[in-house]
Amino acid sequence: MFKEKKYMKYDVIVIGAGQAGLSIGYYLKQTELNFVILDKGCNVGESWKERYDSLTLFTPRSFSSLPGFLMPGDEKVYPVKDEVANYLDTYAKKFSIPIQHHTEVTNIEKVDDDFILSTTKGECISKNVVVATGPFHHPFIPSFSAGLSTDILQIHSSEYKNPEQLQPGTILVVGGGNSGSQIAVELADNRDVYFSVGHKLNFLPQDIGKKSIFWWFDKLGILKATRESKIGSFIRQKPDPIFGFELKPLLHRQVVKLKPRVVSVNQNSVIFKDNSLLEVSNIIWCTGFKLDFKWIDIPSVFDQKGNPIHKRGVTAVDGFYFLGLPWQFRRGSALLQGVGVDAQYIVKQVIK
Repeated sequence: MFKEKKYMKYDVIVIGAGQAGLSIGYYLKQTELNFVILDKGCNVGESWKERYDSLTLFTPRSFSSLPGFLMPGDEKVYPVKDEVANYLDTYAKKFSIPIQHHTEVTNIEKVDDDFILSTTKGECISKNVVVATGPFHHPFIPSFSAGLSTDILQIHSSEYKNPEQLQPGTILVVGGGNSGSQIAVELADNRDVYFSVGHKLNFLPQDIGKKSIFWWFDKLGILKATRESKIGSFIRQKPDPIFGFELKPLLHRQVVKLKPRVVSVNQNSVIFKDNSLLEVSNIIWCTGFKLDFKWIDIPSVFDQKGNPIHKRGVTAVDGFYFLGLPWQFRRGSALLQGVGVDAQYIVKQVIK
């Protein structure tokens, strides 16, 4: 697309064709703006298909849809990862959203009133840029993990697929989020599993009175609580809860053994905050991701730690926006059920 001219000119370029990029693509299609979504992947939904085989969302279909198109099927059922991937692909086709795949953006700079984007397919220019790459850039693994023996198999949750990947012996799952919980439950069927968490676990039911807990969150206004509100500020200070009770009885019966935070390692042993040691054969690091915006050559939109400076996705640089960040506006800003609200808001700012 970009090789025919030095510059392809657009009103808006969106970077990333995940749920955030597709959501804003839906709203941009309702305008007269000339836009394209650039994505380094091969297909829509690719990142979902690459996740672990047993991944199931903790939101039902009724709370897992993008604007304008409900996820097909029983709205009370919790979708699996391939269903989400197929839904996103169908969504892009249904609304004829223009996506340029195999196109990685390697640099962005502002020249006068335009943004110049260097990509693996050439250069392009746009009046507006929306960075919709989400929060999952580079897997985070503590640096002290390098001190472990090479005999120990270490993988990040983004690399984990199923139990067959792992070698015989004890497994340590590090990280108390929903991914770590699901993986620990799966492995506990026939393996010796330990679960390391740095905070008190908070379990919430997925359903209350035959309705999803997110239905109740919606009725109580929790889903609409902004990051600046009292309830939003309170929630942001707390670790994410684990939705569902599959892990809780396993911990109670010590089928999965709970350990405190990992603080260091020594060859074949992991050392925990309580000074206990554990010899392991496998470690799955469910420790999240690091943001990486080094390819954006506009220093004024980042703080000293490299985090975006914005108000509801709008930066101080005219025409430059972010979308799909955690708590960008509300808790659901980085989730399927909430990113559309932010996408609609950004489009309104673009056409002002």
